[in-house]
Amino acid sequence: MRVDVREVGDADAEQWGNLYAGYRSFYQLPADFAAVSTTWRWISQGQYGFIGLVAVTSDGVLAGLANLRRFARPSVAATGLYLDDLYTAPASRGLGVASALLRAAAQRARDEEASVVRWITAADNQVARRLYDQLAVQTHWVTYDMRPAELERG
Repeated sequence: MRVDVREVGDADAEQWGNLYAGYRSFYQLPADFAAVSTTWRWISQGQYGFIGLVAVTSDGVLAGLANLRRFARPSVAATGLYLDDLYTAPASRGLGVASALLRAAAQRARDEEASVVRWITAADNQVARRLYDQLAVQTHWVTYDMRPAELERG
């Protein structure tokens, strides 16, 4: 199967939403129409530096998505692209969709003179990690999440 990668367009909303709902389900997040529609708005309007890429089959079906956003890298005085989400439709897995999306992300980084495409994945996502190990280098950094401080009540 041949896929082309391009930026998302308004006509992609429904198919993109179905893919993104599948992505959320894959990571065992609850079904949440509001989260999907908010993310679509951010992606489709380029808010917060987002770039939405989709892999499209020759018959116009979206086979996968990649959501990137720009970020500053002060320590090296450069910018990078952060890959927030990468997802391939189950029917299209193993056909090179994720590779095509990652290569398009690398091309976009080169075009924007960004110094890196960076992402995280679940440690147990072995299938994806086999691909990532072919195309990228695993770093030694450990990721932390901290909850926002609660406002003091007066």
